[in-house]
Amino acid sequence: MRKYSQSCPIARTLDVIGDRWTLLIIRDLFMGSTKFGAFRQSSGIPPKVLSARLKSLLENGIIEREVYSEHPLRAEYHLTELGRSLLPIVLAIGMWGFENTFAGEHDLRSAVADAVYENIPESRVMLEEAGIVVQRAAAD
Repeated sequence: MRKYSQSCPIARTLDVIGDRWTLLIIRDLFMGSTKFGAFRQSSGIPPKVLSARLKSLLENGIIEREVYSEHPLRAEYHLTELGRSLLPIVLAIGMWGFENTFAGEHDLRSAVADAVYENIPESRVMLEEAGIVVQRAAAD
């Protein structure tokens, strides 16, 4: 990954999370994915690229790795506290996407919004207030 190597805080943030695939991995972690295969299936990221991005996220303290099988080697990945602090950024990008990239795709937008609503509880108020998801009953 090419780095900006600037003193600007935006450039430094992009050095950590700004490449083509990293935010999609972080999105998947917020949506409940934890395993290599799930990241591959969700995003279509090539295995070597996924390995490199996971390594970078580990090195930057965004995720942690927990080995659950030695033979064959299998691991789960989880957001650290630092990684979870990216949630407002992920939600803001997602909201911009809901508002600006689903023209003529109402059913798809609704399906994606429902999935986000169900998997990321912190998104619920934002999605309801924007009218993207109709307010749910208190039992949800």
